[in-house]
Amino acid sequence: MRKVALNEATSRLAELINLAEIGEEIIITKDDGSSFKIIPCQSKKPFPKFGSAKGLIKMPDDFNDIPEGFEEYIS
Repeated sequence: MRKVALNEATSRLAELINLAEIGEEIIITKDDGSSFKIIPCQSKKPFPKFGSAKGLIKMPDDFNDIPEGFEEYIS
């Protein structure tokens, strides 16, 4: 855990964010004694919403028909 004064944190913010990103706990303290913690937000992995592509894919009416010239390959 690192404690950093607010005036120092303002000049080192990018560095402190990088440290928090790799798991370091960063506490920023103000002159009045209050303190704040920098923590990384957990990003959510994309989760597919079932049915979200409904109506976007069109199948031709002859989709299951055998293409011309391929009749001999059908058993």
